[in-house]
Amino acid sequence: TSAAMLSSKFGQQLRCPTKSLMGWLATKFFKWHNSVLEENAVKLCRIRPDDTVLEVGYGPGLGLLAAAPLLFKPKGKLIGVDYSEYMYKMASEQTKDLIASGKVTLHLARVEAMPLEDSSVDKVFHCNCYYFWPDLKAGTSELRRVMKPGGLMVTTLRLKSLEIAASKGAFTVENWHPELYMEALQAVGFTNVQMEDKVDKGVSFQAILATATK
Repeated sequence: TSAAMLSSKFGQQLRCPTKSLMGWLATKFFKWHNSVLEENAVKLCRIRPDDTVLEVGYGPGLGLLAAAPLLFKPKGKLIGVDYSEYMYKMASEQTKDLIASGKVTLHLARVEAMPLEDSSVDKVFHCNCYYFWPDLKAGTSELRRVMKPGGLMVTTLRLKSLEIAASKGAFTVENWHPELYMEALQAVGFTNVQMEDKVDKGVSFQAILATATK
């Protein structure tokens, strides 16, 4: 049906926004829908001033702007990885002063092939992201590779929204189920993998936390 096609197209834009009307709508959706998730992912990471922090799928830059003030130079660093060129350009503009100061580095890259060194990241966060990865095992393996032993990974999502989106055909694969993501984390060596229900500013959401081991 035309509604299903529209939902599928919007789902594609949420996965990798392009400079288009649908991409613009996806960006507006991110800013409205993700602000609470981004803020809470950053809080749950318990960022220390000298941490190296990675956000996967930074989108228009909401999480980057929330995390950056918690990091102090010279050691504190914030890295972003996203594979949408449209989001890369938008977030680069939003954080241009932070990039110029050396505190923030943004990459246009895929989660399963990040241009980062082994065991170089203390904390990782991402929001409404993992279910767009083409391969959960490859994505979680790469996260573990770049994280230091004992590093904390935080994912935030709204399960109810995912269920609605899935029922409308927004996803082409079943990766949206949080249980599959948690299983993938455990399979590649993450420990203490748990999902918690949260509420902030009247918004109900879920947080998945995991510890990287080597």
